[in-house]
Amino acid sequence: MHSEVVIVGGGAGGLELACKLGRQFGPGRVTLVDSRLYHIWKPSLHEVAAGTLDVHQEGLSYQMLAHDNAFRFVYGPLTALDPHTRRLTIGAVQEGGQPVLPERTLDADHVVIAVGSVANYFGVPGAAEHTIALNATEDAEHFRLTLLRLLTVSENQSADHPRGLDVVIIGGGATGVELAAELREASRVYAAYGLRPLVPQRDVRITLLEGAPRILAPLPERVASAALKLLEQRAVHVVTDCRVTEIGPDQVKDGKGNVYPVDLCVWAAGIKAPPLLANLGLPLHKHGQIEVDRQLRVPGFEGIYALGDCAACPGEDGKLVPPRAQAAHQQADYLCRVLRDQLKGHQPPTTPYVYHDYGSLVSFGTQTSVGTLMGSLRGLSWFVEGFFARIMYASLHLLHHRAILGTLRTGLLALARFLIKRSTPLVKLH
Repeated sequence: MHSEVVIVGGGAGGLELACKLGRQFGPGRVTLVDSRLYHIWKPSLHEVAAGTLDVHQEGLSYQMLAHDNAFRFVYGPLTALDPHTRRLTIGAVQEGGQPVLPERTLDADHVVIAVGSVANYFGVPGAAEHTIALNATEDAEHFRLTLLRLLTVSENQSADHPRGLDVVIIGGGATGVELAAELREASRVYAAYGLRPLVPQRDVRITLLEGAPRILAPLPERVASAALKLLEQRAVHVVTDCRVTEIGPDQVKDGKGNVYPVDLCVWAAGIKAPPLLANLGLPLHKHGQIEVDRQLRVPGFEGIYALGDCAACPGEDGKLVPPRAQAAHQQADYLCRVLRDQLKGHQPPTTPYVYHDYGSLVSFGTQTSVGTLMGSLRGLSWFVEGFFARIMYASLHLLHHRAILGTLRTGLLALARFLIKRSTPLVKLH
């Protein structure tokens, strides 16, 4: 099978690129490869984990998106790449131990690697075995089902055992902070839907452990302070300057000798490049990402590009572009212009990709958010919080949907989900 453009990875950047190119050139020329059958916006995984977002309503089928946006979808994991001939090997797919699809090969004129990132456990003993990292939809669903089971068990505990459960979140970045806030909101709803002996702030004990001196270390101090205040109002216990040294099935230990009891533990302390990249024969940065130049090209290999978390892209200041959703979105737009010109037989633009930081927003449930919005003047920013910040946060999700579904369908989808929420539980109960 041959395709002029093959994009590996259907995350925010890869999927947006496939949709935009597919709508212009059609399925005979653009192909998307992914090891999963449906897409969900990764920044919303904390809502799936808490149960406040139903993945079976939110998830978008790649096959449906391929049909609607005129690209070809190939289901299966990338297992090998010949960077000189641009031949990709797509692994076999099995479901329930039964073969579904055989191993296949794809030949491409242009290859874009957009496989994202995975959790970085930093060698902490027990981290991989006893924590859940929200890398993908199945991780978030696993957390939600485990939470629901533990809440049900807690409801039926005898007087000899303390009621409730202990949730420990390791990592005070955006994912950890958002999950802590979403869990507190969800725990109140779970109690209202039948777990009546449960007193959420007393019985669902949430602890957030952060190794840095404050949470949300990359963001401005004012944002971090506002976030900490909101967490404290929600009875989330925040511990900073805390270096986790060992994780067991029922406790977490730190370097100061403190022990934190745990029933459910989440790892949100860092990311790294997928191990797959080490086997593709491409130049890697010291942290494992694929090295690219400022035009997102892999040096030494014509026709191969990388974007998003898996790409080590230098910025104007020489530092690497941060692994954020807005960077992947911008890189997808940039590569869309580059590949569009090449597919039309034109000379591609030589101007480099430039990362623009438009600020950061952190969600605290359905009612409020905090963050910063960056102005058009360098260094100018505005602190935002409350309902306005929440509207801005929600608009980011809608902008992503608009890129892959179009304006009309995004509007209809938003309206449909608003109406569905009026007639369904506020959390997923099964």
